[in-house]
Amino acid sequence: MEWQNELTTLLKVQYPIIQAPMLGVSTPEMAAAVSNAGGLGSVAIGGLPPSQVRALIHQTRALTHKPFAVNFFAHEIAPVDPIHAGIMADFLFNMASQHRLPAARTDVQSLRFFSYRDQMEVLLEEQVPVVSFTFGIPDDDYIAAFKAAGVVLIGTATSTKEAMVLDQRGIDVITAQGIEAGGHRGTFLEHEPLPMVGVMSLVPAVAGITRKPVVAAGGIYNGHTVKAALQLGAQGVQPGTAFIASDESNAIPSYKTALLAASDTDTALTRAFSGRWARGIRNHFMQLVEEAGIPILPYPVQNALVAPIRAAAQKADDNEFVAMWAGQSANKSLRAPAAVILAALVEQAEAL
Repeated sequence: MEWQNELTTLLKVQYPIIQAPMLGVSTPEMAAAVSNAGGLGSVAIGGLPPSQVRALIHQTRALTHKPFAVNFFAHEIAPVDPIHAGIMADFLFNMASQHRLPAARTDVQSLRFFSYRDQMEVLLEEQVPVVSFTFGIPDDDYIAAFKAAGVVLIGTATSTKEAMVLDQRGIDVITAQGIEAGGHRGTFLEHEPLPMVGVMSLVPAVAGITRKPVVAAGGIYNGHTVKAALQLGAQGVQPGTAFIASDESNAIPSYKTALLAASDTDTALTRAFSGRWARGIRNHFMQLVEEAGIPILPYPVQNALVAPIRAAAQKADDNEFVAMWAGQSANKSLRAPAAVILAALVEQAEAL
């Protein structure tokens, strides 16, 4: 099987396999392991302060000399509605107390958010070779700055309409994210109704309207899905859930266990954790928030209000109150080093 194509040349990698950036789950160790094994690792920095962004880049560089991507959220930060935020903060604090989770009530007035604009200086200074983004498109002047610095830009589309916008703005690579994908939807044009296009329909549709390399994301977990995506017009694939149970993952043990035990109907789309639509394994937190009838705040406000509960549950290894982001093929994941998972994808595809 021939792996080299326009995408591998552009990214300077052996295999056109990109580890999906998964904020809170992916780590510098995961990104470096994937890059060292011939793929493209990704470091997720959405909403993080510049100092932490720089630290993550340095940590990854200490583990690999190969290219890796840094992924940011290109959305506009929603204003905080103090009344609705206060109601949700009270509800979440009471929930935590009832379930014996040591989570403090979030002080709505103290919320501080970092946008991608706060992170741009660090990314340019650190000369990151590949930058990917989701939830939107960066400003034209930032796109121009990255282009001038020779940075490869990868954008996320969940519909052909979004793919056309990315193409017209000069983005180098377009990730076609199908509805099967775990974690947050990359949607940025039409949130209601949410685009529900599957990856096997979206990939050929996007490939048919752009000459840019297309990367398939959603439901990529073995050699068959890798090869199918490539045959449908993708030049690369972006598995994410496949790496959640890896040794390098930051997922808590009970999350990994739930992932491997999940049925094909155990995931659902929810806004309960972050305020943006995301696919994860159903748990008690999702049920409580969705049945409460309280307006869910937009991202990143809801995300910040929920953070204390998630942190407490993470520490207690309680998977009923953490976001267990996962795609529809969750139980196909492997408990293994990230490099072994990547090698399995390659070997399986080559054997077909």
